[in-house]
Amino acid sequence: MRKALTFAREPHRRGMVRVESWWGRAFLRAIEELAYDDNQLSGARSLARSGRIGGLVVEAGRFAAAVDDERGLWTVSGTVPVLDGDSVAALSEVLGASAARAEALLVGELPLDVAEHAEEAGVELVPYGDELVVTCTCGHWHAVCGHSLAVLHQLCWTVDRDASVLLHLRGAEREQLLGRLRSDLPQQPDEGQTGEAARDQVDDVEIALDAVLRARHLLEE
Repeated sequence: MRKALTFAREPHRRGMVRVESWWGRAFLRAIEELAYDDNQLSGARSLARSGRIGGLVVEAGRFAAAVDDERGLWTVSGTVPVLDGDSVAALSEVLGASAARAEALLVGELPLDVAEHAEEAGVELVPYGDELVVTCTCGHWHAVCGHSLAVLHQLCWTVDRDASVLLHLRGAEREQLLGRLRSDLPQQPDEGQTGEAARDQVDDVEIALDAVLRARHLLEE
């Protein structure tokens, strides 16, 4: 059973929120393309910073949050396509190619070369265009209202801080990926690779996974 991630209400912010990661910026561009015009986009950014958006819920293929404004309380929900089993397996293989990639995922990072190799395997990590569908109960005349854009901005900030949220939204949960990494570790040296080199690669991945998982467990206690 797939789980939902929940995130607390974002506090009021006076200044702009900078999106730093490559995946966050890519997601932000997809959001900006949904806006009717610059005025709507500017208003949505202000609403996203206002502290008037309730906790965000993210699960595989779906996200939702409540928005409170002068006219009432509204519910925004959205969907994105989830990766199929073959795509998740391909992504897992890309992540498992080095211990550094697996460790990066555990600390919320997504190296650009992971996306590049995943794309070569036909796996797009950031939703774009018609893949990003969002609705609001406010009944706004335009396909995407300011409430929806505000929630999308907060989703973008959350994804920017932790790339595993993006993968979770796409249907590739971090624990699922890590489980695949462990199960896919080679038990015997590959042809063309010395036994010592193969064992070193396995050990590097195992050590990275174990060390970061232990650190994460200590932080959660």
